[in-house]
Amino acid sequence: MAYPSPALSTAPPQPPPPRKPLLAWIGLGNMGRVIPRPTTYSLYPRLTFSLQGMVKNLLEKADLDNKLIMFNRTPQRATDLQSTLDPNKEKTVIAPNVPEAVSVADIIFTCLGDDAAVKETVESIGRKCNVKGKLFVDCSTVHPDTTNDIAEVFTKLGAEFVACPVFGAPAMAAAGQLVCVLAGPKTSLEKVLPYCKGVMGKENIDFSDQPCGKATLLKIIGNTFILNMVETLAEGHTLAEKSGLGNDNLHRFIETMFPGPYTVYSGRMMSGDYHGREAPLFGVDLARKDAKHALDLAKANETRMKAVGVADGHLEDVQKHMGKRGDIAGIYGAVRQESGLKFEN
Repeated sequence: MAYPSPALSTAPPQPPPPRKPLLAWIGLGNMGRVIPRPTTYSLYPRLTFSLQGMVKNLLEKADLDNKLIMFNRTPQRATDLQSTLDPNKEKTVIAPNVPEAVSVADIIFTCLGDDAAVKETVESIGRKCNVKGKLFVDCSTVHPDTTNDIAEVFTKLGAEFVACPVFGAPAMAAAGQLVCVLAGPKTSLEKVLPYCKGVMGKENIDFSDQPCGKATLLKIIGNTFILNMVETLAEGHTLAEKSGLGNDNLHRFIETMFPGPYTVYSGRMMSGDYHGREAPLFGVDLARKDAKHALDLAKANETRMKAVGVADGHLEDVQKHMGKRGDIAGIYGAVRQESGLKFEN
């Protein structure tokens, strides 16, 4: 049986689908370290390990037409990351400098360690690059004033800007389970969403059409919850040891009542991980930076965060005792020390 031939279409040819945005990632952290096992994580975000997880998930899950452009001020760190995630160089390319990364990209992610690094990078971009029509997405944990200032800079230069700090531990970053907090113009924010929930994150907190600084304001306040959790555990474990209750008995209560990050941190304290590792899971310098931002915000708004002040004092003791090796969990050692025990358990 013969089938009728389909009628020839007289419709005009359709234009090709629009080109997908070309992405760049600036700031890759210290990639000389090993991603910690999921059993040794905290919910306090670590720039170093989280960045590797974020880039990993962009490469694996995002719908990209082109190679991801990467840049880091220390070139070896970019090379190490490429060797780990893309040994055949099929999905990534390393830019020799920031202007070259920015010049060819449509959407530029930045994730840097502190406010000074963010401001320096933005100033350099504004001075050396034509950014008109480009979208910048900053994932750094900085003061909300810094976020609003750089949003204004990019807007005046004809670019778009979205703030996108994230909550989550290295293991969560590696698994694409971060919580992304986005703020900025809705039309700009919608261009970033395809790379957040389902790619880098498990959920979005959407502050569309709100000032960009609202995202980092939430990030700073949210981080104080983690800082206070560590302080509470440190004080509790110290009292449990000195009163005769025992750390094991307290830990049984913690894992029953507060499974998750409380239990993980409690385990880190009991095992001595807070002082025994060569490199911190979250460095004391960055933890103090966040605490200072929170205390400054409280003062500016005529309120107080006394618990954060106490924890920051203990972080200062950790700095003195451990230097660059100091970790936020080292608060336990500081509390032990001021209670007449040795810093190391």
